[in-house]
Amino acid sequence: MDRATADNFQNMQARLGVGTGNMSDSNTYALSNLLTRQPRTLEAMYRGSWVVGAVVDAVAEDMTREGVDFGSTIKPDAIELMRAAEDDLQIWQSLQETIQWGRLYGGAIGVIAIDGQDMATPLRVETIDRDQFLGVVPLGRWELLPIITDVVSTDGKIVGRPELYKVGPQASAFSMQDIHHSRVIRIEGVKLPYFQRLAESGWGMSVVERMYDRLVAYDSASQGSAQLIYKAYLRTLKIKGLRSILAAGGAAQTAVEKHVEAIRKFQSSEGLTLLDADDDFETHTYSFAGLNDLLLGFGQQLSGATQIPLVRLFGQSPAGLNSTGESDLRNYYDAIKAKQQKDLREPVNKLSTILYRSAVGGNPPEGFRAEFNPLWQMSDTEKGALAKTIVEAVGTASELGLISAPSAMRELKQSAEQTGVFSNIIDEEIKEAELAPPRPTELDPDLQPNAGDGPGSGVAPTGPDDEGGAAVREPAA
Repeated sequence: MDRATADNFQNMQARLGVGTGNMSDSNTYALSNLLTRQPRTLEAMYRGSWVVGAVVDAVAEDMTREGVDFGSTIKPDAIELMRAAEDDLQIWQSLQETIQWGRLYGGAIGVIAIDGQDMATPLRVETIDRDQFLGVVPLGRWELLPIITDVVSTDGKIVGRPELYKVGPQASAFSMQDIHHSRVIRIEGVKLPYFQRLAESGWGMSVVERMYDRLVAYDSASQGSAQLIYKAYLRTLKIKGLRSILAAGGAAQTAVEKHVEAIRKFQSSEGLTLLDADDDFETHTYSFAGLNDLLLGFGQQLSGATQIPLVRLFGQSPAGLNSTGESDLRNYYDAIKAKQQKDLREPVNKLSTILYRSAVGGNPPEGFRAEFNPLWQMSDTEKGALAKTIVEAVGTASELGLISAPSAMRELKQSAEQTGVFSNIIDEEIKEAELAPPRPTELDPDLQPNAGDGPGSGVAPTGPDDEGGAAVREPAA
């Protein structure tokens, strides 16, 4: 007989599998707890739950704490000016706050404040002069209203996003102003599909909403465990005829109460418990075995729901022999780097150009680009040992004539990302080394080039060495 079957495991007789009439058939997922639309609840959770605070803050802190490297396309004194402007304007602190509110509320913007410019007009970076950049101002989702009836239709990267943002009357800055999309750094918590995004006025979803059920389970287990402390050591006193004594009341009840109070007063580790011959005193202790494993299991579920490892979220290393959590942190840092490239790459490049024009003046040199510094940092000892190894290897190759002086400088400059030294070697110095005359080489002491690695060629010495000492070496014409 023909029958329809599903493409998953089913056993109709044993009622195994989905669709076989068992209790699993009643399971479903519903849009019933839309926390993203409850800003006051989210704020209460952020203030009252350290777990929510850590989930919101940890990623924002890690995405911004190491800053960027401006590379060697600009001179060291210009980098110093930009670093000073970064600190004065608190650029990275403002970006961190923008990411925090974007994760908590599901959306936030960082407004690029330029002195003397109309916020409702498109931002033209080439018009920014010295000291015009005033910093980045974070605004949460509920402080502004995206005008979703007028969306970007030409820029493929942000097509469909609002053209303008109207700031509300109770906002912390730019009250009742229109802000053009080119002047904002937009951050969303969890990106949503199109129709759900429309339901959220174009924003994403709070990261707290997705972890809510796991958070409730963890907090319930933690509070339940804490409540057990009060019942960890119970004492019972059996008194013959107690029910009759309490029913009669009066002097008999008062005597029982005085007896119990005396026991509480004088009983200690060395005290005695005075009882009537017919009374019975017992103690009961509660075993906490297994509670730690239970809490760890709920914590691991929270870690999985938030994509933050235990060592970062709870500050604890994983259990097990020689487990340090280093591999978990490295994987987490790789995920943070991916978030930086996806959410901050274009905004940070724009901010770096604006910062250069405001702090240094003029256009940045060609090829100028900011690169995120790695989160995994070696110790100073490890950096020093690595730098020494690289210098020795590059120096040996250069002395043997295997690489030229400009190539050696490039190798040292490239290693600066790992060692932190030789970062001030600029392109102009490398070009000067390329134009310098060739240097002496140990490969052929009788045919010594000029003095460097340039295009010049040596001239064979004339005259025997025994008549004039060392052979006379002259540069090529």
